Amino acid sequence: MSFLSDNIRYLRAQKSMSQQKVADELVITRARYSKYEEGASEPPLEVLLRISRFFHVSVDLMISVDLRKVPMQELLKLEDNRILLPIMVDSTTGNNFIEIIPHKARAGYLTGYADPEFIQNLEQISLPFLREGKYRAFPIEGDSMPPHQEGSFVIGGYLERLEDVKDGRTYIVITANEGVVYKRLYRKDKETFELHSDNTFYDPYLVKAYDILEIWEYACSIATEEFMPEDLQEPDAKAMFKEIKYMLNDLAKKVKS
Repeated sequence: MSFLSDNIRYLRAQKSMSQQKVADELVITRARYSKYEEGASEPPLEVLLRISRFFHVSVDLMISVDLRKVPMQELLKLEDNRILLPIMVDSTTGNNFIEIIPHKARAGYLTGYADPEFIQNLEQISLPFLREGKYRAFPIEGDSMPPHQEGSFVIGGYLERLEDVKDGRTYIVITANEGVVYKRLYRKDKETFELHSDNTFYDPYLVKAYDILEIWEYACSIATEEFMPEDLQEPDAKAMFKEIKYMLNDLAKKVKS
């Protein structure tokens, strides 16, 4: 918890409160709270949660990000759970910027998605028809979700509650195991989702709700390459040709082995 002591000292100063006043709010002694600010000891989980709720900053940001370097006034707070979501806002207009996750940063998104400094350094765009809500652009890899080609970007709107996922709609899903994927979702039960590719060559698979770190609902997409005539083939025929290609590649590997 290398940042915790500095962060709570900084946040307390922002509120212009004494250590005794904060300790009273947390229902602990001032001496105990003072040790947390000095870094002499670390708070147990229940006290850490109280500190997080008191300062309205999520636990992961509290312990993993130097909040003194973060423009807190430009970050959006989620309404219900008091977590600070690192999405940048135009301080003059109040409109949300759309951060672009480049292909080279896609792998690092799992470690940086909750870090305001990581998000702040991303390229940003603004689309006039996407004003309300929180949006982010993710790069597409592979051919599992035609007609979206590799190199395209899908812009997703942040979904605060998994209960709002609609069967058959497409979403950017971020999990610790799979990373960043773009799939069509179906709810299997209260705790499980089935993720489908529109390219039937790829089998669907299950993801537990508790493994989902973030989920973004499809809002629009940006193609970075022109569609070619072969892209306009009948979907079934195109899928068949791709499946044959994969079968031949697999057969070639087996023959070589």
